[in-house]
Amino acid sequence: MTELEISWELHDGDGPPCLMIHGALGSRSYWNENLDALAAVCRPVSIELWGHGNSPTPEDPDAYGPAGYIEQFELLREELGVDRMFLLGQSMGASIMLHYALAHPDRALALVLTNSSSAFSDPVAWEHRHATMVMDRANDIRANGVEAVRDSWINPSRSRSIPERTRLALAAEFDGHESEGVARSFELTNRNLPLGERLRLVSRPTMLTVGVREQRFLPLVDTARLIPDIEIVEVDASHAVNAQNAEQWNPLAVDFLRRHRP
Repeated sequence: MTELEISWELHDGDGPPCLMIHGALGSRSYWNENLDALAAVCRPVSIELWGHGNSPTPEDPDAYGPAGYIEQFELLREELGVDRMFLLGQSMGASIMLHYALAHPDRALALVLTNSSSAFSDPVAWEHRHATMVMDRANDIRANGVEAVRDSWINPSRSRSIPERTRLALAAEFDGHESEGVARSFELTNRNLPLGERLRLVSRPTMLTVGVREQRFLPLVDTARLIPDIEIVEVDASHAVNAQNAEQWNPLAVDFLRRHRP
């Protein structure tokens, strides 16, 4: 158990807390386009991955796996003083939220997810991808710092489809990323994220908002259907679904969470 605590911020809102975690190279401002809308049905809690933004970089490698994040979410839930929470995850964050919902189904009210190759890819194929492309990226970050990926297509702050105020906030927060923490996220967090057949065990209501412009994700949508109680809705966006098209995404998410409030 690490003595460090991930960075999180509780926002104003009406309803249960909603834990929200971004994907690789993102940060707390990723949700800027959604906070006001979500406040109508929940209290948003924006979380940052280890080594991202204001979150520290643990030395313990176990902190970076799904179990390490599950432990952090449980500590956060206790600090918030609640029994159950909504879960909202983007990309890598969606995978982590599914792992938490499997470990503590009694704590999860419902989940809202966006495009997540890490959650829905075939585990064997994902292992090969991790051992090659992902590890190359982690090694590049260790050698050259986070600047090595500032201009990468996976960095949300370079997406011109994200509104300027959010894109600029993400770009500023990128400067707070810690190279070793980001490298470990690629090396250690990424490795064990695909859920495969375990998706059939997800017992909480789930909505997957699919950014249909991300063509490489679309073949994975059928795998998401392994989740028994899932709603799949299409959004005119690419990977950063909720940030790129908040006008369409916000009412979908709010309606879904409202239907599953206690």
